[in-house]
Amino acid sequence: MKNLKRNLIVSACIALSIFGFVEPAAAQDRPRVATTVSSRPINQPPAAPATTQPSSTTRTVSQRPTLTNEINVAPPASLVKKTADIKPLNVGAIVARRSIYTTVVTNNMMGAIQKRLGIPYLYGSEGPNRYDCSGFVWAVFGDAGMKFDRTSARSLWEMSVPVEGEERYRFGTLVFMNKLGHMGIVADENGFYHASSSKGITYSPFKGYWEKRIVGFRRLVVPSTETAPAAAPAEEAKAAK
Repeated sequence: MKNLKRNLIVSACIALSIFGFVEPAAAQDRPRVATTVSSRPINQPPAAPATTQPSSTTRTVSQRPTLTNEINVAPPASLVKKTADIKPLNVGAIVARRSIYTTVVTNNMMGAIQKRLGIPYLYGSEGPNRYDCSGFVWAVFGDAGMKFDRTSARSLWEMSVPVEGEERYRFGTLVFMNKLGHMGIVADENGFYHASSSKGITYSPFKGYWEKRIVGFRRLVVPSTETAPAAAPAEEAKAAK
């Protein structure tokens, strides 16, 4: 009887040992189920899908139409302003304007002035490559057929007669300046031709620098049938009848 109980106990121990060995192995083969726990409350709406931000290196290609017109580039405007003008302000009006001399003399004077524009100044010179103020006047009148001895501006003042009013601004009138130290030939009411120490033979406006330096206006008297002063408009009309 005792042996039977002993055998049963031994069998039971062996069975427990075998069961204890098999159970862990079987547990290793059992699939594991992982439960995902959301940190988002269950009463919130679903999250919006994430938007993809464009890369900073992505360039947007503009679908602009292809330019077919010819491109004309205008030349740049000049940045240098012309400061010296060797022509009268109302170009072309001098010839049409009444002169104190005949048409022939007036045209000859105009030609003599135009061909000398721009020639440099030199004190005491009478041309042809340099002129001072009185030398220029002497050369112009000489080309127009009015001959007289080369002299100074002061001497020409003394050998000419004064003019007043509108006569002062008729082409061919002499204008004296700087206490008779300078002179020129009137172009019109706006300016005169002269030999400038800085610009040579040029046209200068009265307004500004020169108007404050004018001494007077005079007409040169040179005896000559060819250079007789032009008749006044009333006398010309009377002669035409």
